[in-house]
Amino acid sequence: MPDSAVPNAPSVSTVRADPSPPLLGGGAGVSRCSLAKRGKWRAAGAAEGALLAFAFLTLAVSTPAHAQSAEQVQVAATLDTFHAAAARADGAAYFALFAPDGVFIGTDVHERWTVADFKAYAQPFFARGKGWVYKARERHVTLAPGDCRCVAWFDEVLDSQSYGTARGTGALVKVGDGWKVAQYALSFPIPNDLADGFTKEIKAYEARPKP
Repeated sequence: MPDSAVPNAPSVSTVRADPSPPLLGGGAGVSRCSLAKRGKWRAAGAAEGALLAFAFLTLAVSTPAHAQSAEQVQVAATLDTFHAAAARADGAAYFALFAPDGVFIGTDVHERWTVADFKAYAQPFFARGKGWVYKARERHVTLAPGDCRCVAWFDEVLDSQSYGTARGTGALVKVGDGWKVAQYALSFPIPNDLADGFTKEIKAYEARPKP
């Protein structure tokens, strides 16, 4: 589906410590002894806080969140290459990334393309230098259980200039030394608050007599 898109960098989550509690205030009638005790409490609290912060940072470094396996990194790189080939209208590189029995499922309910059918549809666009650009905003890759580590599925949120937010889901298989797209399904997520109106329009459209 020809399109253009504005790439957005993936968001990065940061861990931020809660602000320190306000210091205890002393009125005119507070004794020096009381202030001295409070000073000791503050010093002890600061030392404890420093130890907790050190332990937290040590844990964060030793157990990074969302660590990915080498296979997951390879799958993500294959999907990035897949999108990049479509963006530059490189049909040879794009279709080389499909498995021989791969399938592309488009946004229309009737769009379930074999590689040969999808190539016949897309090649005229590519020949004119017209590709489609989808930039991954967020992606999740899961390896199927098993010793071969040769099947993975994914879901990703995409940015498209023409259509806004899109979603891609599918599966890849490892063929030889590389990963190939066995299925890619493109869809347009509908916000729940808008779903009733959109689905009514779709039902009305599908109920119309077809020529």
